[in-house]
Amino acid sequence: GVAAGGGARGKRTTVMLRNVPNQYTRALLQDTIDALGFAGRYDFLYFPIDFQTRAGLGYAFLNFVATTDAVQFRRAFHGFSSWRIPSPKVCNVGWGEAHQGLQAHIERYRNSPLMHESVPDVYRPILLSGGRRVPFPAPTKRIKPPRKGSERIVF
Repeated sequence: GVAAGGGARGKRTTVMLRNVPNQYTRALLQDTIDALGFAGRYDFLYFPIDFQTRAGLGYAFLNFVATTDAVQFRRAFHGFSSWRIPSPKVCNVGWGEAHQGLQAHIERYRNSPLMHESVPDVYRPILLSGGRRVPFPAPTKRIKPPRKGSERIVF
């Protein structure tokens, strides 16, 4: 496999967005990204949401089909603050450190508790092809429901 960080610097496609407004949703983030001309150019989006508060955690992961698109997106979105809702937050965009590339994200999340049938769709990462949502590959093992300590989370 490839070492953490995704191997050769020139081939990176995954970016991490920080300082996204907590009131944002995955759909709002997609609208914002697409409005800047990046519709159809990314194939993975994960906008983590806190299970308890149901608020966004303020960051997101986005994988682009091409490295050139990821580089262009970093330029366009770094320092972005024209959110769809009033917010003073200024977006910071860096390369994803833990996982790079579509396959790494599929492997990371396909067996995740996020994919358990009890979890509402808005909490999950999504895959896209040509701007349209496509199903996540099936899990390869039994998925456990999300827990907080020993407590099962009820949605």
